[in-house]
Amino acid sequence: MKRVYMDHAATTPVDKKVLEEMLPFFTEKYGNPSSLHSFGREAHDVLEKARENVAKLINADKEEIFFTSGGTESDNIAIKGTIYRMKEGITGYKGPHIITSAIEHPAVMETCKHLEKQGFKVKYLSVDKYGIVNADELKNSISKGTFLISVMHANNEIGTIQNIDEIGKIAKEHNVVFHSDTVQSIGKILVDVKKTKIDLLSMSSHKIYGPKGVGALYIKKGVKLQPIVHGGGHEKNLRSGTENISGIAGFGKACELAKTRLNKDAEHLTNLRDKLIKSVLNIIEETYLNGHPTRRLPNNAHFRFTAIEGESLILSLDEKGVAASTGSACSSKKLLPSHVLMAIGLNEVEAHGSLRLTLGRENTDEDVRYVIDVLPGIVENLRKMSPLWGKKLEIEKWKREMK
Repeated sequence: MKRVYMDHAATTPVDKKVLEEMLPFFTEKYGNPSSLHSFGREAHDVLEKARENVAKLINADKEEIFFTSGGTESDNIAIKGTIYRMKEGITGYKGPHIITSAIEHPAVMETCKHLEKQGFKVKYLSVDKYGIVNADELKNSISKGTFLISVMHANNEIGTIQNIDEIGKIAKEHNVVFHSDTVQSIGKILVDVKKTKIDLLSMSSHKIYGPKGVGALYIKKGVKLQPIVHGGGHEKNLRSGTENISGIAGFGKACELAKTRLNKDAEHLTNLRDKLIKSVLNIIEETYLNGHPTRRLPNNAHFRFTAIEGESLILSLDEKGVAASTGSACSSKKLLPSHVLMAIGLNEVEAHGSLRLTLGRENTDEDVRYVIDVLPGIVENLRKMSPLWGKKLEIEKWKREMK
């Protein structure tokens, strides 16, 4: 049976060149970068080389890159670190202190909910049917008590890309710190922190063919955060804990490869994505695209099918060797409908009938054709068993007879 992996938004395979970069640091070059001897200095050099490669991917200075365990920790440090540092200055103020969007990743959403329980105010911006934040609502939500705006660059489920240049400009006009979760966008589309007004930027290794368990936070020079992990003062006292040298070496290499391959990969993925979207929408009736039709990640195709239950669709595709998802991997085992799909206006039934196919650099035209070949039959079989589809056919028949 053919096996096709189309869940790259959840994670990517480690690139062979990345693995080669990592291997020596498990058994040969195992020093602690905080140690003063040659083993430690060797590890420290690797740390700084990787920091430089991560910085180059987003056009930052290497001193602005701080390593973490991944996107979730980076989001937590960015949001909590900003707000805790400002806490004394906003005590007792009743306005919204944090502004974010209704479609953020759980790493941001749950962090904001946690802060709400501590008495901080959070404003959740609505989005349109494509998942785009309204700039006017953002402007009108800013008050003298607002110290942080956190809006993701590209959505992890529907692939919609926000206008972070505009959001950053608004933030700067009001002297508000701007954080963006770019976990899904770096390595796929251009992210340039010198051209945008981003103050804090989260990223993760395993979304760009690097290892799991490592990420980074970009902190613009001059922006100060309060540490939320305390210990030996690693990463300039921001994030204590012995650095994961092998993982960081791999992350640095993954960033180096992503920068050199950015245009090539984007063109390849966009071509495959467009073929997939066009074919699925044309072949399968009552099928719709979630997210913006053009302002979307080059590898993201997110569909909804009338009268289909998403989990059944995923399992049926898996039986055919196709790996896909209904949405965020962090939420895939929950029975609740996606908060992202609800935010763009879908009802619970529509939200439960969605499918996310996310392509990677190893996918081919043959992979896309295979998915296009097996998907219609799966949808047809599931609809035969669906009472919702049967009811729809009955209504359509009744309408024809009444004419």
